[in-house]
Amino acid sequence: MKNSKALILCIDDDQDLLDSMRIILEGHGYAVETATTAQEGIRFFKTAHPDLILVDLMMEEVDSGVTLVRDLKALGVKLPPIYMLSSVGDGLNLNVDFSELGLTGVLQKPINPDSLAKTIAAQLKAAG
Repeated sequence: MKNSKALILCIDDDQDLLDSMRIILEGHGYAVETATTAQEGIRFFKTAHPDLILVDLMMEEVDSGVTLVRDLKALGVKLPPIYMLSSVGDGLNLNVDFSELGLTGVLQKPINPDSLAKTIAAQLKAAG
């Protein structure tokens, strides 16, 4: 972990959501970096090596979040836990094996701040 704070990378094309995620996560003691495109997210991943990634399913294109995860996997490096953010999260959980996509899990939008904090804390504890 960087400077004793876990670094969370949030990738979403909705700046309001990114701002709220930053407030929630920093309020729970995490360092946060944001990206508004998949390409920006990949560039940041390569330089900063976040401890956990939150990525929106639908950004520039309908499945750009899934494409981003595939691109990260193609880098051939150990990936941190990755959670997909989706307004169709419950449906995605029922219809898709998210682990086959390389995801740790899927979180439903709108994000419940307490649930998000508990999920991240548990995941980082298990990973670390």
